[in-house]
Amino acid sequence: MHLDSKDSLREEFNRWAEAGRGEGMEQEHLPITLPVLEKMRLAPTDSVLDVGCGAGWLSRRLAKLVPEGRVVGMDISDEMIRHARRSSVDFDNLIFVAGEVAQIPWQPNFFSHVISVESSYYWPDPAAGIKDIFRVLSEGGSAWLLINYYHDNSHCHQWGSLLTVQTHLLSADEWSGLFRDAGFKNVAHERIVDRSPSPDVYTGRWFRDAEQLRAFKAEGALLIYAAKK
Repeated sequence: MHLDSKDSLREEFNRWAEAGRGEGMEQEHLPITLPVLEKMRLAPTDSVLDVGCGAGWLSRRLAKLVPEGRVVGMDISDEMIRHARRSSVDFDNLIFVAGEVAQIPWQPNFFSHVISVESSYYWPDPAAGIKDIFRVLSEGGSAWLLINYYHDNSHCHQWGSLLTVQTHLLSADEWSGLFRDAGFKNVAHERIVDRSPSPDVYTGRWFRDAEQLRAFKAEGALLIYAAKK
């Protein structure tokens, strides 16, 4: 992992935070995230790490699901972490730390679950990140990685050229291989279809038109999940 790639990623997401983009992530990503939370079957006492937590929208939702446990939100952007902390002062079981996934600032074998939503394709070294997720998971723990940008969905390939930071456009099989290489067992993947309403006319920059947006959502997000045994 190169220092400049980490620094550029931190600076880019600091800019996103200052522009208020962290707060909009919940509306964009909730339709694909809610089915994953159901699949995780969290217990009230679980400890969960949210990698790439942004402004903390998912971390706060997780904290409500594990009232007797603990949630740690981690992001490489210290500005995102500041936003997350400001919005989470009412939670006793939730803390936020600045850090990178290849060197998670936490002790080994601690978390019962690790989740990452729309983050992993930005990681400078995805293989190193998945290995460190394995390190901080407890025996019997599970990892859940959810992304909209992956090779098997051709309707997102144009994103890479629109972003100012490097991204990794990997297939479901390639992501699964990284999990197996890190030591995970029972590695599996599936699609999570986005069933939220689409506009009749699309005016954003990520898709060619409304038809491509609908096709993208119909393909679904990629969920990879695995166990540490």
